[in-house]
Amino acid sequence: MSTLNWIIVVSLAGGLLSVLAAAALSVSVGAHRVGMLISYAIGALLGAAFLEILPHAFETADPHEMAATVLGGILAFFVLEKLVLWRHCHHDHCEAHDAHAPAHDHGRSGLLILVGDTFHNFVDGILIAAAFIEDTNLGIVTALAIIAHEIPQELGDYLILLHSGYSRFKALVFNLLSSLATLAGAMLAYFALSELTAWIPSLLALAAASMIYVAVADLIPGLHKRTALKETVQQVSLIGFGVLTIALMGSLVGH
Repeated sequence: MSTLNWIIVVSLAGGLLSVLAAAALSVSVGAHRVGMLISYAIGALLGAAFLEILPHAFETADPHEMAATVLGGILAFFVLEKLVLWRHCHHDHCEAHDAHAPAHDHGRSGLLILVGDTFHNFVDGILIAAAFIEDTNLGIVTALAIIAHEIPQELGDYLILLHSGYSRFKALVFNLLSSLATLAGAMLAYFALSELTAWIPSLLALAAASMIYVAVADLIPGLHKRTALKETVQQVSLIGFGVLTIALMGSLVGH
């Protein structure tokens, strides 16, 4: 099989496998536990941002420039969320401002996380293509590492989409559409790798910014509404477990 065919097959299969595995794990825990597992999603997002994505960005670019990109990304996602709110709210008493509104957030967190995940998947595609261009075996190992790393993060993303009011079917479809960015990145990298390489750190920084913003600005405030000691211990434990999952995956695949 040619290098190009390897890249196409692996990019499609990698995105599909990680998203379906995450969806299957979500179904296995039961719909009634999705709200509880938002704590796990927070840990997975923060772990992916700080333990995996940002270190890679800082390794290959000026740390000050990358830090500024993360800051700019967080501000940009704040503005984007405001635009989404304005789309739903034309006065101060809409559901988004109502303390008695349903638990979901009308798609805000879901939209932001999909934007960031698309950046991240695009970069994964570039990395897969670069590895296959160097050596087929290296490409296969790199793809397996990316799939293993993506599963806990995709699980977190999937749970956030459910939390944002998406149905299970819509959450799966949007995650699958976002995963197509892996193929797009791989194809562009195959035909123009040298031009795209310079953009990788900035794209990684933007992906990290979306994860940090959603975790800290959208998800963590919701946890503070449940202040009982038992629930607080559960939240902290699940956040820690989410971070630990990313850390263990990173160590197992050699990142």
